[in-house]
Amino acid sequence: MTRDEFNTFCARLPETNHVVQWGNADVWKVDTKVFAICGWHENDAAFTFKVSDIAWEVLQDQPGIRPAPYLASRGMKWLQHYAAPGLSDTALSEHLMLSYLLVSENLTRKRRNALGLPDTLEALRQAMTQD
Repeated sequence: MTRDEFNTFCARLPETNHVVQWGNADVWKVDTKVFAICGWHENDAAFTFKVSDIAWEVLQDQPGIRPAPYLASRGMKWLQHYAAPGLSDTALSEHLMLSYLLVSENLTRKRRNALGLPDTLEALRQAMTQD
């Protein structure tokens, strides 16, 4: 996945917004909460996202994937895909959607309802195909 493809994908998720910060990183938020970051690792894009406990245990030692700098050192379960082989584009897209859902769970129910946020992966996929 390229940086442009990453930004296009994240822009399709409901109620997201984009800012550039932290040394030219593309930071994507659902409402006010960060769910994905694209920055640079050497000459390639590096993609950072929140993961479940199981994904954290399974993926963190895979080639091309590591605990996310700064975030993981603070006890947060965030991974970074930074080099090949890493994740396929399809798997990365799935993890970005799951990160979106995990992060949106930290919003109040009232706020999630006001924004009309999907609460399951299937509902999120449907919301993305409606555009």
